[in-house]
Amino acid sequence: MSELHLVAGGSGFIGSHIVEGLLAAGHQVRVLDNLATGYLKNLAGLDCEIIQADAADKEAAADACKGVSNIFHLAARPSVPWSFEEPRLARHANLGTTEALIYAAEKQGVKRILFSSSSAIYGDSPELPKTEDMEPAPKSPYAEHKLFGEYALAEAAERFGLESVSLRYFNVFGPRQDPSSPYSGVISLFARWLKEGTPPTFFGDGKQTRDFIYVKDVVKANLAAGQVQLSQSARIINVACGKRVDLLELWDTMCRVGGFTGGEPIFQKERKGDVRHSLADIQRAQEELGFQADFALEEGLRRTICSL
Repeated sequence: MSELHLVAGGSGFIGSHIVEGLLAAGHQVRVLDNLATGYLKNLAGLDCEIIQADAADKEAAADACKGVSNIFHLAARPSVPWSFEEPRLARHANLGTTEALIYAAEKQGVKRILFSSSSAIYGDSPELPKTEDMEPAPKSPYAEHKLFGEYALAEAAERFGLESVSLRYFNVFGPRQDPSSPYSGVISLFARWLKEGTPPTFFGDGKQTRDFIYVKDVVKANLAAGQVQLSQSARIINVACGKRVDLLELWDTMCRVGGFTGGEPIFQKERKGDVRHSLADIQRAQEELGFQADFALEEGLRRTICSL
């Protein structure tokens, strides 16, 4: 018998892929989204219920959670620079949504929340790879909001038994990632610049390293986290490939995979809050979710470029 699941932020980049994954697995899906950063076109042709409302509105969230088994919580605005520019609005979008969905889960008896958290919580500690037990060191309001969301979920587990898995995404990429903002993921920006023949802009020296993961693998991790027997009521799990590449190398790889001739890079000052190096320890994901990324970086890049 299929279950009904709520995807908060389901019209966004990752959220819409999770909607697809849930439907393909035979589940019913309800989407809650205020369309602040998502697009209805991302859900075109998908057999899901759509509620246009703010997930940070407690009553709207509670109404959306009626009859729901799990909440896949992707309602956020994942921009470090914007969180500095608009801290109050960022708190509403990134922490207010979590608080409202916890309230809704308690009111409606939802079993589990799958929370899209962030590797930004680790900050810029030189220790690599990043393990889930490391001391948090957030460098931005965005990272703080994600960390406080994890704390709120842990408190909810103690208070009324809510199960949760906080999935700390590293650098997610793939089709439907919006390149229109200067704060977009680096791969979506690179893809746009390649298509336009525009030289790439690097904030810093381009030697920053990132652990990239293709969006379909993020869907795989979410679906596994929604079904697995948890060892603790509130778990934190890295979602990544466990490999890193620097941004200059990434640009060269995308040029090669896409058959483009890249322009001469432009270098600008590093952005406030950006992390220098990022690499995940994925042992917990392997052991508790049975998770291993299916897509190598080049294959993910090829699929992303072909989707443009």
